[in-house]
Amino acid sequence: MNRIAERERFLVLYPEQDRIANPQGCWNWYDTRNGRAQAEADSIDAAINQVCLTQPVDRNRIAVAGLSAGASMAALLAMRCPERFRAVAMHSGIAPGVAHSSATALGAMLGRRVKAAPAAPLATGTHLPALLVIQGSADHLVAPGNGTEAARCWAEHEGAKPGTARTVQRGARYAMQVTDYRATGRLAATLCEVIGLGHAWSGGAARQSYSDPKGPDASRMIWAFMTRQFTATQVSSGAAAAGEHAQDNPDSATG
Repeated sequence: MNRIAERERFLVLYPEQDRIANPQGCWNWYDTRNGRAQAEADSIDAAINQVCLTQPVDRNRIAVAGLSAGASMAALLAMRCPERFRAVAMHSGIAPGVAHSSATALGAMLGRRVKAAPAAPLATGTHLPALLVIQGSADHLVAPGNGTEAARCWAEHEGAKPGTARTVQRGARYAMQVTDYRATGRLAATLCEVIGLGHAWSGGAARQSYSDPKGPDASRMIWAFMTRQFTATQVSSGAAAAGEHAQDNPDSATG
């Protein structure tokens, strides 16, 4: 992601969880009953705002992305601050509202509870940012059905319907089943189900943990997706991305 940022000239912010808050360094995305998840989301939003105050950031071109617990936190953050972001990317995560405790989070990861509770209504005229979901079909840590559920509930919130799934593959990389969800011509969500990918950053470096170089390049996919959403808002510069872990348009290798 840093290499893409250097080439494309955007800023990347990597918020890091305190080990005191979570021994594994993961975001407590599920802990919504006592407000801890919301407080963590707000702390990330405050960090983004600080960057906006100290760096030449175009506030109309900000997006958020994450892997695993970071993906779930990215989605929660986007739901809490929909006016802040133009795009959100969830890689191998669980939709907000599916779990509210560590026990229900574990159940969701295993696929026992994959239907999200109805989201709170947004203010009149407010839309959720466009969502990109990347999910591996061979993920044994986060059940693959969670990717479908994330796209479904996001689309439902926006009144969007799924289009026809299409297969995308480049060279020897894993193939993808790609489905767009649209509402009156506007893209609400895109689901990319990567065939054969486990719980790993698709297309990541071989030497890194939770990384599979045989998958399509998730970093380029995310940037290409964000770029299209920025272009749709007809603004001119800047971007920021946030996630728990970091490293094409499913139909375009730009990035």
